[in-house]
Amino acid sequence: MKDTDLKRIEAHLKRTFNTGGIIVKARPKQNDSAEVYVGDEFIGVVFEDEDEEGSFMFEMAILAEDLPA
Repeated sequence: MKDTDLKRIEAHLKRTFNTGGIIVKARPKQNDSAEVYVGDEFIGVVFEDEDEEGSFMFEMAILAEDLPA
């Protein structure tokens, strides 16, 4: 992914989730995706959408151990 895409995605996620703590980082050895963090905590991955140029998909897993009982 291009640096301009990473910055655009990061700005969108910050607006959408109303937090300045989101960081989008390029993935080593992978050009089609980026890692998303809140502070130091990894929360998901953004992928380039293969079907629609210029669009992206954000994937975030929510583990049972992270949810309150």
